[in-house]
Amino acid sequence: MKTLALGLLVALISPAAALASEDIADQYPQSELYSKPVEVIPQVFSAIGATAPPTYENAGHNNNLSFVVTDQGVVVINAGASDALAAALHAEIKALTDQPVVLVINENGQGHAMLGNGYWRDQGVDVLAHVEATAEVTENGHFILQGMQSYNKDRAGDTRIEPANLSFEDRYDLSLGGVDIQILHLGPAHDPGDTQVWIPQWGMLIAGDIAFHERMLPIFEHTCTSCWIETWQEKLEPLDPTYVIPGHGHPTNFDQVRRYTLDYLVDLRSKIGAHIEEGGDLASAYYVDQARWQQLDTFEELATKNAGRVYEEMEWE
Repeated sequence: MKTLALGLLVALISPAAALASEDIADQYPQSELYSKPVEVIPQVFSAIGATAPPTYENAGHNNNLSFVVTDQGVVVINAGASDALAAALHAEIKALTDQPVVLVINENGQGHAMLGNGYWRDQGVDVLAHVEATAEVTENGHFILQGMQSYNKDRAGDTRIEPANLSFEDRYDLSLGGVDIQILHLGPAHDPGDTQVWIPQWGMLIAGDIAFHERMLPIFEHTCTSCWIETWQEKLEPLDPTYVIPGHGHPTNFDQVRRYTLDYLVDLRSKIGAHIEEGGDLASAYYVDQARWQQLDTFEELATKNAGRVYEEMEWE
């Protein structure tokens, strides 16, 4: 496992290393997981999800399922997109340590963050989420579950909606086995209740969906891109982490996730702003020039949608 950790540390130093591809259907076929967990830095592991939309082939494991191992227990970040994914991650944890899982954190209210909650609650594990993420699960969980069942078919199993039993608003502090963990909600970003896990003593940020790498970020109808930029610049930048596990894509450094998240948002808003100034309409806004980002996975699925949603946001600013 130390060899894997060293390999990922090389990737952190060399941004060109360990690139992802959405064309790889499954990197760990003997498991429900898309990929086997790797040790990013000592005591911090992540099972890196596919940089592609959720499918039957990747079992919905298209985000990063991470965990921190301490002498007094394990903290898991993201419950997984199904009971089966949660169980598969748990099996990997038990193969690495005898320490029990003591807390699961949902990075937001999306399916791949929280649909595995029922499995973890059945194990007697507390689940923590931001209040807005819990509200999202309570209000729309049934539709989120249906969406997973539609692509995951028999792999959905008996997955059920189970909101987190613990919640926080701005910050939740946890000290476990000599590791001080800060669970943060820095502000509006990608999705309601976006949560960041910050371990300052190691310079490690498990960023959740405030940060993307190797794939294009999606902009939803409820996403405020100007708010996301403000949260990033005013709250995230001062953390200045050494290591980042993004919500999607391989672990890397802060410069890389800034490039593929903040820089993309600023560039798209600039292009749409110029389009509006020139009298452009929504129909033509879909086709503003995003060629700078075409190497990213999910570009074809998301680029035009993102442009349209930013136009609708900026039209009334």
